Amino acid sequence: MTTLVFVHGTGVRQAAYEQTFKIVEGFVTKQRPDITVVPCFWGGEFGSKLNAQGASIPLFDATLALDQGEEEDQTIILWQELYRNPLYELGLLSFKPRTGGDSNPFGEQPGDQLHDRLLDLIPTGKLQEKLQAAGIAEGFDQARRHVTSSAVYQQVLDQVSDSDGEDGDTITRAIARAIIAQAMFDCQQQNQDSIILPNPELRDQLVRSLSNALGKEEDLGLGDWIQKPLSLLAGPATAWVRSKRGAITEANTPTPGDIILYQSRGQQIRDFIQKTIEEAEPPVVILAHSLGGIACVDLLVNQPMAQVTLLITVGSQAPFLYEINALYSLEFGQPLPDFFPEWLNIYDLRDFLSYIGATLFPNKVQDVLVDSKQPFPQAHSAYWTNPATWKAIIPRLP
Repeated sequence: MTTLVFVHGTGVRQAAYEQTFKIVEGFVTKQRPDITVVPCFWGGEFGSKLNAQGASIPLFDATLALDQGEEEDQTIILWQELYRNPLYELGLLSFKPRTGGDSNPFGEQPGDQLHDRLLDLIPTGKLQEKLQAAGIAEGFDQARRHVTSSAVYQQVLDQVSDSDGEDGDTITRAIARAIIAQAMFDCQQQNQDSIILPNPELRDQLVRSLSNALGKEEDLGLGDWIQKPLSLLAGPATAWVRSKRGAITEANTPTPGDIILYQSRGQQIRDFIQKTIEEAEPPVVILAHSLGGIACVDLLVNQPMAQVTLLITVGSQAPFLYEINALYSLEFGQPLPDFFPEWLNIYDLRDFLSYIGATLFPNKVQDVLVDSKQPFPQAHSAYWTNPATWKAIIPRLP
């Protein structure tokens, strides 16, 4: 019986590993029930114990803006900001100049009606099902209170008029996105060891369900005003987001401590992985993420292990370290040894911590491109819920 050994990457600790392991095990056993999935959790005993802040890592340097690229790219960029600051889109809309007037300035305003619908909403049916599937059902009420008590929410509500049309739809969708993003953010902050990152299809279905419940059954596209050049907003909006960027970045960026530890004392991690493999029933397939992929490449270069028939690296930096002559096991220019197993390497262009290996090791590495449609750094952890990842992996399993 084939055994799949799952090796995690940097910064992962017990709760996060258990959650990811269940996802991996679920995908594998559903399609290949004959395969046993075995954990290889080295982070608890051998992971870094220092609280590295990661302030020197420029993970979020970007040149894209909301007015660049196709609609899909604009949505991904928008969610990149919402993951950091759930009120980001409402903040942009609050800068929009108000046009038109209300039919009755002394009576109930359209914004008041939308506000009442939102406060009276009790999630049921598909909306509740999707909240539960995304892992944020318990945090919905808190997120709604957080958003509706914010100053930018009230400023945006004041812009709604009877004749808004598409602008009103844009505001409703923005409020829905803010609440869903806030619920994800709150759940992540309450339990930083867990992963609250539903796949983009579920996330957008959830926003659509909430928008529909508020009375807007339009598509999820961005409003025309959001897509226009944002030069007028660049100063105040950027400063507003930047004020919280450090804390949000720290909370969502894997600690570099494990990387530093591995470079100096990686043998203990490799020994732990080797012991797990030796205790597994052959043939063995290794599925390794990020730093785990580096450790497995180093192990298999230095240690022939005939029971390992396939190495699968996902979002890993081993090819990059080899190219800059920083891979522990192999100097640049040296080939992989003949006993090195087949190597499947999965990468995502949105994951800036993933690299390709076929150009460096011809006929030894097969690179497979997938697209999580998630922004970085979320893209680095989004492989496991991406069907394309398993479409590449499952047919290769012995």
